Amino acid sequence: MADRAVPVVLDAVQAVPDEGTLVVVSHGGTIRMAIGRMLGLPEHSWEALGGLSNCCWSVLGRGYRGWRLEEHNAGTLPEPVMGDDT
Repeated sequence: MADRAVPVVLDAVQAVPDEGTLVVVSHGGTIRMAIGRMLGLPEHSWEALGGLSNCCWSVLGRGYRGWRLEEHNAGTLPEPVMGDDT
């Protein structure tokens, strides 16, 4: 699964403008495997990441040495979301 998902994510990352955000939506198992591969973790340790709960997300960022996991299985927004009507 990671062999299929990660190239798609990396291709999409190339199209994101500087300071932009890419949102990837998928099944929790696929996300866990893709995160494990992007972090360079050995496959036998991917399960340590744990699955995602419903309506939760993970955040990856680029670090000096590659991708890093900034949040995992998060369920609250990091800052208030303002609509056009506020």
